[in-house]
Amino acid sequence: MTKKANLLPALLGGDAAVTHAAPAWPVTTDEDVARMTDVVRSGTWSWLGPQERAFCEEYKQFIGSHYCACLANGTVTLQCALQAVGVVPGDEVIVPGMTWVATAQAAMDIGATVVFADIDSETLCLDPVAFAAAITPRTKAVMPVHLYGCMCDMDRILEIARAHGIKVVEDVAHQHGSEWRGVKAGAIGDVGSFSFQQSKILTSGEGGAVTCNDPKIYQTIFALKQVGWTPENPAAEPCDKLVPGNRYGHNYRLTEMQAVLLRGGLSRLAVQNARREAFAARLAAGLEQLGGPLRAAKRDPRVTKQAYYAMTLHFDPAQAGGLKREDYLQALNRENIGFGGLYWPVYQSPLLNLYDTTSPIPFRDPARVQDYRTLTLPATERAFRETGVTLPNHFLLGTDAYADQILAAVAKVNAHLPQIRATLDAQQAKDGNA
Repeated sequence: MTKKANLLPALLGGDAAVTHAAPAWPVTTDEDVARMTDVVRSGTWSWLGPQERAFCEEYKQFIGSHYCACLANGTVTLQCALQAVGVVPGDEVIVPGMTWVATAQAAMDIGATVVFADIDSETLCLDPVAFAAAITPRTKAVMPVHLYGCMCDMDRILEIARAHGIKVVEDVAHQHGSEWRGVKAGAIGDVGSFSFQQSKILTSGEGGAVTCNDPKIYQTIFALKQVGWTPENPAAEPCDKLVPGNRYGHNYRLTEMQAVLLRGGLSRLAVQNARREAFAARLAAGLEQLGGPLRAAKRDPRVTKQAYYAMTLHFDPAQAGGLKREDYLQALNRENIGFGGLYWPVYQSPLLNLYDTTSPIPFRDPARVQDYRTLTLPATERAFRETGVTLPNHFLLGTDAYADQILAAVAKVNAHLPQIRATLDAQQAKDGNA
């Protein structure tokens, strides 16, 4: 009886294939606790304390940039980065239709006009062809988002941007440590913007950072986040000899407690990234061998290291026996996994009603703003509604045995697609008649 139950998907009454517990996130150590205790007792909790300074030094070395500034979150990092490269009200900023809403919101909140462009159907990142088609004389910047578990085609994006004098602000909220041709994301474009929010692979609960190589950009970002103060000579003293920056400064500071968590997380990041990369490779190879409706996104050979906010996968409805993606994922997740879908297309997101009175859009000249109500980006919308699948990063910290159990769960579900469809159809009919 047990053997037969193990052959059936859990949705059909069998035992769940995955018995290993999902890895916990975030990861902490006794050293993190000891450092946090020292900070609390020190009385130095903010304002460029020793922990923040140390993290900035360590992180810029990790990324390979000349400068790093810590900020309050990954939204204001984008705002400050855009302003530092010269974006002013009325300028256009090109943003992929598939991203977290803050990418677009950051541009809108500094008075820029967001022009959404479609994504590449394989990577779910900004499509260079769509980027080129979206350029107008008012385009000042592009924000390529390294999304989930894939990087943007930075060769083409940089080529197009440089040909048109467009600044490149990388949104690297998902990929601390990814590399394109050996150069880390955040050091490829003009500026890199990072988030350290709870779900990110480097986290302090909230927080963010900006990396760059240009001292003028760094001085502007520093002044915007440090209530107007900026280092007089950032190349020599990036956090000292502060002078009034003559900017419109804000308080977007990070705390020492957050910096402690970031230093601990950074000390573990390379090992964790390597584990996630190996896990994803094992899962991708296993899915390819199994066949069926679920596969991993193809990895671009120019990506020399891949960090994962989530593993990017694709669902093929034509191979699913009539099951929709949500039904297929329901069956998989009954096996004790955690597959999910994608962000809403930003221009359709109920989290960012672009026409609400709390939005700047109703108060802009409609002749100069993309019509978000009627906007259609086919690749973005198909990925969101039908084909896009993700597996969050903490699952990728599991053992090889854990990955093999996930593959066993996929194999079970794939072998019973007609029965799963019949069961779900009967349940839906029953619910409809109730």
